[in-house]
This record gives sequence, structure tokens and C-alpha cells, in this order.
Amino acid sequence: MKRDIRLAVLLLFVVCMSLSLATAWQIWSARARTLAEIATHNLNLTQTLDTYAEGIVTQSAMLLLGLAERLETEGTGPEHMRRLHQLVDRQEHLLNQLNGLVIYDARGDWLMSSNGSVPEGANSADRAFFIHHRDNPSQDIFIGPPIRSRSTGDWVITVSRRFQDLRGEFGGVISITLGIENFLRLFGKIDVGDQGAISLATTSGQLLVRYPFREQDVGRDFSKSQNFLRYYSGAKSGTASFKSGLDGTERIYAFRTNERYPLVTTVALGREEALQTWRQQSLLIVGVVFALLVIIVTIGRLLILDIKRRIQAEGSLVDAREDLLQANRQLEVLAAQDPLTGLANRRCFDEMLKLESRRAGREGAPLSLLLLDIDHFKGFNDTYGHIAGDECLRQVGEQLQQCVKRPGDLVARYGGEELAIILPNTDFSGALAVAELLVERINARDIAHSASPLGRVTVSIGAATLHGAQAQGRELELIEAADRALYRAKSAGRNRVEG
Repeated sequence: MKRDIRLAVLLLFVVCMSLSLATAWQIWSARARTLAEIATHNLNLTQTLDTYAEGIVTQSAMLLLGLAERLETEGTGPEHMRRLHQLVDRQEHLLNQLNGLVIYDARGDWLMSSNGSVPEGANSADRAFFIHHRDNPSQDIFIGPPIRSRSTGDWVITVSRRFQDLRGEFGGVISITLGIENFLRLFGKIDVGDQGAISLATTSGQLLVRYPFREQDVGRDFSKSQNFLRYYSGAKSGTASFKSGLDGTERIYAFRTNERYPLVTTVALGREEALQTWRQQSLLIVGVVFALLVIIVTIGRLLILDIKRRIQAEGSLVDAREDLLQANRQLEVLAAQDPLTGLANRRCFDEMLKLESRRAGREGAPLSLLLLDIDHFKGFNDTYGHIAGDECLRQVGEQLQQCVKRPGDLVARYGGEELAIILPNTDFSGALAVAELLVERINARDIAHSASPLGRVTVSIGAATLHGAQAQGRELELIEAADRALYRAKSAGRNRVEG
């Protein structure tokens, strides 16, 4: 039963551990799925915003290209500037993000502004986009860093290109300014939570637009930051999780680099917010599993206690059974034993003689019987008392037990002062030899007996033997023969053996 307790404890442990590990694996898998879904969602969103930004830049580039061709063929005269202003006014509604369009000559002076008349003495030769085109002969567009518009005062992004004069030399720059506020208005419609962020930057690591907007972040250069170098530099797209260098918030980022322009679109969700739903579900699962484990452990404990109680009950039953068996064995011994001498009693003698007679007849072996009588025993009792007489019987019985040592031999109290010895597989001569030895040993014991002519306790023995098939069913005849022999020994003077 102790093995049952160990098995129950082991089973309870295995069930609890399996349930705990399965729950942990499920929670971890759910977390991995949540992060994967967030990454996929953010990447899809970056693709959409990347396409949007590419479309705006492409529209701007097409408008710049058309204007540059006119300037290079028609020049920059006042009349032509008025016609270009009218053309820009007609096309301005096609580009909602347009904040303004300005044409600069080779010195950086303003030639035309879509936002109205040109301010007197306005010059932008110090702007990064103008310096770039002046020093770089490339006809490609240039996306400049965020600046404050000198005509409107708004934060804008410049998309510009150079144009040649009629001699083929640097003639100036055409610049389109895109309002950052327009980008922020779109980004603000996208739900990225309270800790989320959306940004548009150049591949060189310069921030163009970021939602939520903070003026101190405008134009920030993070090209040297570890996060940019580790995750963004040279990559087309990807996901990452790190703490922002701008506000210290840990976010899950997804970014995509535009295939046509040096732009990188990034969508980020606050890590704590993104995993909030998973965390709530996990706590709910943990709570349910914990309650289930408590129930399982409680039931298991009750089961183990019940097994222990059954073990104790069965132990008590086993002890009671052993006590009963022991009592039965003692009763069997008492039922087959003479209480005074400790020898086999008459009942045991009769059963054993019948059993041995059948065996002798079955096996064809001899069976001998010795009947003993203590000489003048009545006189011993009269002289020394019955207590001394009982002690004399015990001493004679002990002496007989010491002389008869074979497992099959049986020494029994036949009745009163008469004793009997069954000697299986012993012929008549062997029986006489055993009887003579017994007479000698009793004499050697020298138990005083003043009522006897010999002055000591002596015994008379009658011996009888049946051979083989004669023995079966004739145990009474064997007893009678031994009794007659005993009578002859006593008639012949006692302290002798007759057969």
C-alpha cells in the first residue's frame, strides 16, 4: 500500500507539472503569436504609409520636372514667372500636402512664390537644399531636412531640384515645401495607442516627421545611434524591439525603406500597450489553472489521506489476523500438548499413530510403539505429594525427549503416569534398543523414590512392532501388544523392557 501512496504522489506531481508546463507553453506561444501579429500589422501599415509618402514625393517630382523644363527653355523673365505662377495655381489642388512652391535664381534670390508676392530681398542661399543643388550637378530631386518656411512660418519638408540657364549653367533651384502638419494629420488618424509612434525619416538617419509631434525632435539626426546602426542601416525592412532614444519608451518597431526615394517609414507600438491584452488573458489563464491546480492538489491530498487510512485499517486487520493466527497456533499447540509435561497429549498421540500406521502400510515400513509406566508412582505421590509427582513426570518426559530426537518420532503422555513413544520406520530390535537406553537414562537421573524397592524412580517399558501392510488400520492391535508387553515387564519385577 505504501507503493500506492508513492504512485498517487507521483501521479499528482506529474499532473500538476504537466498542467503547469502546458500552461506556460501556451502563454509563451500566445505571446509569440501576439508579437508576430503586431509585427505583421506594423509592417503592413508601413507599406501603406510608404506608398503614401512615395506618391506625394512622386507628384512633387513630376511638378518640379515640368517647371524645370519650362525654365530651361523659356528662361526666368518676369512675364514667364507670371505664367508659371498661374500654372502652379491651377495645379496646386492636385497636391494637398503642398505648402508652397518657390523658384530661386543662381544667387538664391526668390524669383517666384506660390504663396503670393515675393518678399523684398528674400534670399535662401543658406538653405541646405540650395547649397546641395548649387554644388551638385545631379538633376535628381533632393529631399531636404525639415525647416521653417520663411513665407508661412510653418514646419515644412523641401523637395527640390536644380535647373539650368539658357547657357547650360546652374540657373537656380525649384523647391516644393510639404507641410509637416499635413503628414501629422494623417498619422494622427492611425491608432497606435498612447505610447505608439509613426515617423518618416531619410535613409541617412535624419528625422523628417514624427507623430506624436515634438518640436525638439524635428530634424533630429540619429544616424550615429546604436539602434539605427543595428537595425536600420542597410536594411530594406524589418522589425525590432528597443527603447527609444527620443523619449525612453520601449516600443515594438516595424520599418520599411522606400525603393525609389531615400525614405524610411517606421510604425511603432508601445511594448506594454501591445502586450496588455496578452497579459490580461495570461493572468486569466494563470488564475483558472491555479484554481484547477488547487482543486487537483486538494483532491489528491484527500485521496492520499484516504489511502493512508486504508493502509492503517488494513494494517490493523493484518495485525488482528496475525494475532488470531498466533492464537490459533497456540490453541492448536495447546490442543495437541499435555499441559503438565509439555509432551503430546492423548489426542495428538491417537492421530499421529493412525497417520503413521497408514504410512507404514503404504510404504511397507515397520512401525514400533513403546509404552512406559513409572514404577510405584502411586507410592511416590503418597510419599512426596502430588506436586512432587507432577515434577517427576516432567523430568521423565524431558529425559524421553532428549533420547528420542528423530523428526518423525513422537513422545506423548498416554494417561496418568503412562507415557508412549511412536517410532516410525523402526523395527523391533531398534525399538528394544531405544527402550533399553531410556531405562538406563531414567536410572542415571537417580530421582529419589523411597516407596520403591530400588530407592529411585524407574520405568517399565513394553515394546511392539507391526511390519508393512500389517500396520495399516491395526493401530489398536499395536497398542494392545505394547500394553501386554508392559504388563509382562511390570510382572517380571519392573525397571525393565519387554516385547
